[in-house]
Amino acid sequence: MNSIAISVSRLRLASRSRWAERLPHFIGLAKPRVMALAVFTAFVGLINAPIRLEPVAGFIAILAIAAGAGAAGALNMWYDADIDAVMARTAMRPIPRGKVSRAEALVFGVVLGTIAVAALALATNLAAAALLAGTILFYVVVYTAWLKRATQQNIVIGGAAGALPPVIGWAAAAGQIGLEPLAFFLIIFLWTPPHFWALALNRADDYARAGVPMLPVVAGRAATTRQILIYSGLLALASELPWALGFAGAIYGVIVAICGALFLLLALQLNKSAEADRRAAHRLFAFSIAYLFLLFAAVLVDHNGSSFASTRFSRGDSASASPSAARQLSAAHNVCTYKIREA
Repeated sequence: MNSIAISVSRLRLASRSRWAERLPHFIGLAKPRVMALAVFTAFVGLINAPIRLEPVAGFIAILAIAAGAGAAGALNMWYDADIDAVMARTAMRPIPRGKVSRAEALVFGVVLGTIAVAALALATNLAAAALLAGTILFYVVVYTAWLKRATQQNIVIGGAAGALPPVIGWAAAAGQIGLEPLAFFLIIFLWTPPHFWALALNRADDYARAGVPMLPVVAGRAATTRQILIYSGLLALASELPWALGFAGAIYGVIVAICGALFLLLALQLNKSAEADRRAAHRLFAFSIAYLFLLFAAVLVDHNGSSFASTRFSRGDSASASPSAARQLSAAHNVCTYKIREA
């Protein structure tokens, strides 16, 4: 009996050890770096909404959005396992390396996505949960399964999925969509093409080998750098919207003006660079990551300085307010000015 008990114990320890060894590979399926950006922008959207979530609900909402982003990443790797295996940039992902099977990645992605959507619905509201579900489906079905292998505009249209986290965060708190999160959506949407094409310029051979019609493969370097410059100009203009519309303050305005000028300068340098120059594209790609973090960090700084709103309502405050006060709050929200005092 003792030997049987020891054998069972050893089997359990071995099983736990195997799962512990495999855990980093499942985390890799969730694309943690992409997830970090989605979570950060979602957090900014949630924090700047006119209604304040309770801390526990807000924490669950952020975890759910993170899980949703991870589910989208896992399902992307499940579908793209064939092309990931032939691209140098993605060959070390868990599925090509044989660390996780495609079936496991599919189950992991579906289960994680289902839990994320359900948790967000229970912790906040159906509108936010529907947006999260739609974002996952758009990224997996529209971008990954359709656009990525069908058109050179894949990253332009598909970028809508990556631009939705601040909208989801806002909706989780407010239960609806306002002008501010739509401005954030537009910024990320216009940021995605120059960010991704700058990477793709130095990976064109990879994409060509995998049969993915990225713009540098289909149209060439010159056309791609022109498109990057155009989108960089549109991005610089769109990034000023929060300040121009009055829901971001001077700190944001200064930071985004400096960063926008640097972004345009790097895009211009790339457009004028030689065919063999890989450094210009790499510089723009690296700066584009810092650009988005700096921009949304500036939004947070402005928010903490009370430049977005003079007051914030909790769900309990808004629920107990009189019908007249509720109408005033709705009207104030529509013009992006929140000046109603707490009841």
